[in-house]
Amino acid sequence: MKALVLKSYSKSGQLDFADIPRPLIKDNEILVQVRAAGLNQIDCMIPKGTFKPILNFTLPAVMGSDLAGVVVETGKNITRFRVGDAVYASVFDMDKGSLAEYVAVPESAAALKPDSLDFAEAAALPMVSLTSWQAFERAKLRPGQKVFIPAGSGGIGTLAIQLAVHLGATVATTTSAANSVLVRGLGASNVIDYQQQDFASILSDYDMVLGTVRGDGIEKALNIVKPGGEVVSLVGPPDLPFARQRKMNMLLKSLFWLMSRKVNAQAARRQVRYSFLFVHPDGERLAKIAALVDAKQITAVIDRKFSFSDSRAALAWLARGHAKGKVVVEFPCQS
Repeated sequence: MKALVLKSYSKSGQLDFADIPRPLIKDNEILVQVRAAGLNQIDCMIPKGTFKPILNFTLPAVMGSDLAGVVVETGKNITRFRVGDAVYASVFDMDKGSLAEYVAVPESAAALKPDSLDFAEAAALPMVSLTSWQAFERAKLRPGQKVFIPAGSGGIGTLAIQLAVHLGATVATTTSAANSVLVRGLGASNVIDYQQQDFASILSDYDMVLGTVRGDGIEKALNIVKPGGEVVSLVGPPDLPFARQRKMNMLLKSLFWLMSRKVNAQAARRQVRYSFLFVHPDGERLAKIAALVDAKQITAVIDRKFSFSDSRAALAWLARGHAKGKVVVEFPCQS
């Protein structure tokens, strides 16, 4: 089968198409014929070695995490899926990738595809919906609270805004003036043009911040959170609890403690909690997301679709940072 693979880490992040064996499934896995794969910013960073200390890839590694497709084979212990089922899943952090014609997916990571979405739309959802869900669960986001979600027109932002509103929160976000209509339509009630205004000088007394922007955004965001509030960062810096959770060695534990020392000290001074979140696949949560989609509570926002043969161009477009919603790779229908 054909797949987009990473053979070695490099500054240019070189990826190549390769013919590799079709996966052999384990007893607890389903074999999915991929119809579409959703791309995420981390897919642009992994080939450069940015996450080499954290993610354990066996090179050459198939790239990509999110997928939607059709079950063509099931392991002997599978109870939730049958051959022919349309499913979607994330295989992030599993030493396997979605930019391949077939993927072996653990049953626990998959869910039936939302009926109201096609394969491309469904493939746009897994990582961003799970990330948002897990972050809001960690912060115990409740109805009536205020949450700040920067970069609202991006892949994570477009989904997180919708989920926060569904949970009853009031959402503030940043975007360009050109994208303000989009994020307001998703439910954001306070929209800040980041090209003209500084969110830190406008917002205050927020219950939660979902950290989605690198640079000094996290430290600035701490200043808008009220005492007892929470900042959950998806972009770092990684912290000691994260290192402990992943059972890292003492060197990495010390490194992540040092990397997060400044932001943790600032959070402590403001009586705010800071934590770094690394998404984990969860088919049970994806089933709940599918129900929300079919109930018209949330929807997939897609910026562009690329063919599988243009996967490298899709990643290059995503890396530019201007996508409104998700970038998706579509596979040709196979017999």
